[in-house]
Amino acid sequence: MPWDRNQMAARAAQELQDGWYVNLGIGIPTLVSNYIPEGIEVTLQSENGMLGMGPFPIEGQEDADLINAGKQTITELPQTAYFDSAQSFGMIRGGKIAMAILGAMEVAENGDLANWMIPGKLVKGMGGAMDLVAGVGRVVVVMDHANKHGQSKVLKECTLPLTGQAVVDRIITNLGVLDVVDGGLRIVELADGVTEDEVRSLTEATLVA
Repeated sequence: MPWDRNQMAARAAQELQDGWYVNLGIGIPTLVSNYIPEGIEVTLQSENGMLGMGPFPIEGQEDADLINAGKQTITELPQTAYFDSAQSFGMIRGGKIAMAILGAMEVAENGDLANWMIPGKLVKGMGGAMDLVAGVGRVVVVMDHANKHGQSKVLKECTLPLTGQAVVDRIITNLGVLDVVDGGLRIVELADGVTEDEVRSLTEATLVA
């Protein structure tokens, strides 16, 4: 069976390493905070000015002033720090964030990423994704392998406006894990019960051995 949203987030959490500062994007990546492996200490950064984000609040204990970049209410920790956007993006642009786990609408076989807009649709803004993909050490994308029409989102070339060129290192989809390598993408892991043939049939991008 393909992974669901929570299983994809749990698999992405396995990418975390002790001591890292990590930015979680909007959508499925926000769920990663619920699956941080035992014994791993990571500090989550939100580009709207928060370092050290806690888990989602218990219903009834939400604080409307404490939100992540996706406008979801979160909690603070004893070590949480607050700062303005200039300092937040200084951390990102200065290479202080080890990894970003982001959602995507399309990823290309060379690591190009499109995740900020669909032409003709109203968008609130590009957010911090363009700075993140340019400034962090490692970019992991978490998304469904195909869209609701069954068309691949893992492409030879992106058709939507790019967030960054050749920036993605690893792609985690509901079908498995793919790495960006010379010549295309390499299958690293398959979701339970998913076959390589299924992945190939839903992947427009070049898959290399």
